[in-house]
Amino acid sequence: MSNTGSNQSSIQRSRRIVWLNVVTVISAAILISAEVFGAAFAGSWAIANLLALGSFGARVLDGLFMLIGVVVMVQFVRAAHRVEPFTAE
Repeated sequence: MSNTGSNQSSIQRSRRIVWLNVVTVISAAILISAEVFGAAFAGSWAIANLLALGSFGARVLDGLFMLIGVVVMVQFVRAAHRVEPFTAE
């Protein structure tokens, strides 16, 4: 049993956080999320006015577009994590 414990601790010790990659991904995510969510609000406002959906329709579209924006951001961060790994050996 002690051999397994030492293997796990050596694996944990050999990995370190690459802060440059973490900061790069977080910075890009902040920039892109501002654009994505700004476009979501602008798009919902424009479509609601174009289709005369009123205030409630605009809020429903806001929620729908925000959910789409969250999905886009999750996909972006996952893809960026593959390109810029957060840990290294």
